[in-house]
Amino acid sequence: MTDALSRGGVGPAGPPGPAAGSPGLGEEQLRVLRRVGREWGRVSAAPEVWRRALPVDPDLGRFPPVAEIQPAGFGRLVSISALGPRTAGEQVDTEELPAGRLGRAGVRARRVLLGAALKSSALVTERMRKALALPVLSADALSSVAYGPEAMLAVLVLAGTAGLTYSFPVAAAIVFLMFAVGLSYRQTIRAYPHGGGSYIVASDNLGPVPGLMAAAGLMTDYILTVAVSIASGIAAITSALPSLASATVPMGVGVVILLLAGNLRGVRQAGSLFAAPTYAFIVAMFALIAFGLADSAGRGFEPRPAPALAVTETVGLLLIMRAFSSGATAMTGIEAISNAVPAFKPVEWRNARTTLTWMVSLLIAMFAGIVVLVHLAGVVPREQETVLSQLARLSFGSGWMYVFIQAATAAVLLLAANTAYNDFPRVLSLLARDGYAPRVFMRMGDRLAYSNGIVLLSLAAALVFVAFDGLTGALIPLYAVGVFLAFTLSQTGMVVHWWRLRDRHWRKSLFFNATGGLLSAVVFITAGISKFTSGAWVAIVAVVLFLLVTTRIRRHYEAAHAALRLHPRSIELPAHSAEGPPAGQPPPLAPETRAAPADGNGEDEEVPEEIHHLSVVAVAALDLAGMRALAYAASLQQPVLALHIGLTEEEARRFRGYWTLWGDHLPLEIVISPYRAVVAPLVHYIEALHRQHPDLTLTVILPEIVTRHRRHQLLHSRTATRLRRALRPLPKIVITTVPFHL
Repeated sequence: MTDALSRGGVGPAGPPGPAAGSPGLGEEQLRVLRRVGREWGRVSAAPEVWRRALPVDPDLGRFPPVAEIQPAGFGRLVSISALGPRTAGEQVDTEELPAGRLGRAGVRARRVLLGAALKSSALVTERMRKALALPVLSADALSSVAYGPEAMLAVLVLAGTAGLTYSFPVAAAIVFLMFAVGLSYRQTIRAYPHGGGSYIVASDNLGPVPGLMAAAGLMTDYILTVAVSIASGIAAITSALPSLASATVPMGVGVVILLLAGNLRGVRQAGSLFAAPTYAFIVAMFALIAFGLADSAGRGFEPRPAPALAVTETVGLLLIMRAFSSGATAMTGIEAISNAVPAFKPVEWRNARTTLTWMVSLLIAMFAGIVVLVHLAGVVPREQETVLSQLARLSFGSGWMYVFIQAATAAVLLLAANTAYNDFPRVLSLLARDGYAPRVFMRMGDRLAYSNGIVLLSLAAALVFVAFDGLTGALIPLYAVGVFLAFTLSQTGMVVHWWRLRDRHWRKSLFFNATGGLLSAVVFITAGISKFTSGAWVAIVAVVLFLLVTTRIRRHYEAAHAALRLHPRSIELPAHSAEGPPAGQPPPLAPETRAAPADGNGEDEEVPEEIHHLSVVAVAALDLAGMRALAYAASLQQPVLALHIGLTEEEARRFRGYWTLWGDHLPLEIVISPYRAVVAPLVHYIEALHRQHPDLTLTVILPEIVTRHRRHQLLHSRTATRLRRALRPLPKIVITTVPFHL
């Protein structure tokens, strides 16, 4: 894999960290950088021209200073004493504040809703203990007992009473599948202690295309998890309050907005919000099962007769397969814990395995208990009321316990989508890290969550929910295909892993994963065939389109990386002197230059001698685009200062090392931005330089990647555009972009 597409700053299996957008250089590129630095020193007859005494003191302090202080109030404000000639205790905003009272009010409202920004160093503290991880990561799987058994019975009931007699055998097969797949994922966590979701496992062991297929299945499943969970939760509400049935779609969209806001606050805040409903649902289910079994024991466990049923299909293999695949939707979300191992407190893998064991045990107990209770109570699926609502009404009437069960069921179903909100952005960030998705999805937001992925999931889920009118029955056929495709590829990848590794107990682990993979493949094929015309084709088409789009994105990034790689003879080298470029070399490219309009702020120079220059080059990476910007600045024969915004201390030290390796030909200042902002720190630094020397004309030189096709521009950072917009209003600032055309 190419350097630019490698896993910058993180381990092989971990999700991208705060500095993932600034990947390191490989050994080959480091050798080229060293040679390029020697060429800079060799071609210059007067290097002191580049390193002449700067007209300002570039050391304006850190951003913020070492004694990092938490943001004040609801803004990303930190106390700054060393950054420029500011008064003691003055604060610098770490984000671009919009102009106007309304815009500033919007920023403050966002801070009230989402909370203050977190430092990158706080990432390690945003971990979950087992008691919190269980409801956060298991809500999807555990809540699926509210619709999984009902989905199975809804198929069997088409064959009348004869079909219902197969409920126990089909349920037993599903329980065995739960046990086998759960055991398989315990092996996955052991093999991938830093997080081993289907995408990572399939990619590492089967290759990139199976990995992308697994990712496509997972991401389709996560979108449908949100839509189905919300649809089932709304159905629980309308079962108790039929008058609200007409407001199904608006209520569902409102829940998506609630989930969006909760998850943008970060993992810990979302977990605290969503833990109580999950535990309440567990208590409600076991209370319902215990009371129902006790009531049945009083009559010798004699089943109540089921109502008369219309027979529309005969019992056959296809009917049984459809019932099996429909009931297997109760397993959706079982992989979530193996995806989110890094989100646990240390020791991560051990805590994750323990939580997975508890989740599978609870899932099997509740699923089996509900199926047994349905058989004993003689309950069948009805369009107007869910199966759980019928069981609760039979056991407790319409009293407070019925209300508690329905409320707990609705709450956990509505919030079960939080599992998808934990995993969808993480998988998308891994795809972006590997070059299969836009890199913007690697960026962590203010609350150390992958905010762009969270927003994308919310939009997609809301669109699916509205398109299917919030009906659970219409969404279920789409559901099993994606998740069991991912299960199958993940478990197959683990079989290959154990076969290659052959460590202690490898045969036992291989057997468990092979069993889980085989059963998952059976469900995938069954769902794909039996439900194809009912909507499974949509999921299959989505997987194909996903493969097409991601491979094209990867191809673009590979081409961009090849164009940006350092080549000693392709660097625009600076001129020897003011007389012009060296013989045989073309003059520097003519960049696009814009100056802020004069407005009485000292921009009244009329002759060249009145203008005193300082060129500030914003360098994000020492690639070909950045090196050409440095060469252009040095060729102007004016003082040059290179400026780099470091997102973490480690990344700043690494960049300083690269700069030294290059030869340290120009002064370099690194500004640390622990809140991951880029534009605001640079703008404040330029402002501080201007206050230090108001008569100085600062030329800010920005490298900018320009793509051949406009659609590809979305795959690259728009930092240069944002910097131009932010710097243009400042006096005596000239903004120059040096375009690099891919």
